Amino acid sequence: MKITVKAEPRSVQGTGASRRLRRESKVPGVLYGAGKDAQAIQLDHKDLWFKLKMEAFHASVLDMEVGSEKTQALLRDYQMHPFRPLILHADFQRVDANKKIHMKVPLHFINAEISPGVKVAGGIVQHVMNELEISCLPKDLPEFIVVDLKDIQAGHSLHLSTITLPAGVEAVGVKGEDPTVATVVIPRVMTADEEAAELAATAAVSAADVPTTAQKTAEELAAEKEKEAKAGGGAKDKDKK
Repeated sequence: MKITVKAEPRSVQGTGASRRLRRESKVPGVLYGAGKDAQAIQLDHKDLWFKLKMEAFHASVLDMEVGSEKTQALLRDYQMHPFRPLILHADFQRVDANKKIHMKVPLHFINAEISPGVKVAGGIVQHVMNELEISCLPKDLPEFIVVDLKDIQAGHSLHLSTITLPAGVEAVGVKGEDPTVATVVIPRVMTADEEAAELAATAAVSAADVPTTAQKTAEELAAEKEKEAKAGGGAKDKDKK
């Protein structure tokens, strides 16, 4: 999938300049790497906003146009406003076609519903990993890696060694010799006694949270006495005057 990103060179830098750009619906950014100097750029906020919602945008070699210059790049980082729907900054890295890159790509799980662990035993698939860090040449970068669960049994796990990686792609930065990618667990069924105990505990908590009539009466009496005391004090003050 080819994704084109259009940007313009950015001549002004600094906090104040970045604020002005954002008010103009522009996103300040930087393009670096491939043995060239870092270049300040600016992008259209709306265009970048919708591209960030695309899964492929985060794990693809992008065709980047900066003015009249064209290059290939990767999205390396971006910053969002803490609570506003606003992109504050974006970082892109140029790629060299002859040098391997490191990227995290998403895992797409398929055929869980027809696996013996789910279809026959009624298990639930748990994803231990949702993305995988890989190393490859830019031309071999996959948008995602497929994980086929059709043979997984209940109580068993699927390990990284059983996943077929695309040609030219190798896993890197993996903790453990053969980490678990997914597993199928059987939901624990509560007995009748356990259900009754849980209902009783819930009822007890609810009852504790609701004040009794006696408690309400005591609170009302205390409030009335406090009002009478204040009223009495006010009357005494008037008599003194």
